[in-house]
Amino acid sequence: MIKLIKQLFRFGIVGGTAFLIDYAVLFACTEFLGIHYFISSIISFSVSTVFNYIASILWVFDVDKSKSQSKNFVIFIVLSIVGLGINQLIMWLGVEYLHIYYMIVKIGATAIVMIFNFVTRKMFLE
Repeated sequence: MIKLIKQLFRFGIVGGTAFLIDYAVLFACTEFLGIHYFISSIISFSVSTVFNYIASILWVFDVDKSKSQSKNFVIFIVLSIVGLGINQLIMWLGVEYLHIYYMIVKIGATAIVMIFNFVTRKMFLE
């Protein structure tokens, strides 16, 4: 149980940092570079995913060493693509249909994807 609590704490730190990266890149791309929020969201999600992969493998999860690093990376990428799909669906629905400011929608999308990420990464990478 202590191991799980420690892992959740580390996941929270990594996830929080990844969120800050995601949020800042989304804002910068949209507001300063003039990129549409939907494309900015893909860019920001991708940048934060690279950070998240490195930090998760090195510090959060006890990665199954019997699997090759390339296999673990492919699993991580596939799970991240599914997470990106969830993120983009929430962004699109929240902004286009509910008419909520994209930066607020991003907070909810991130919370949902964070739960998805923890559960699936724990299942497939450990």
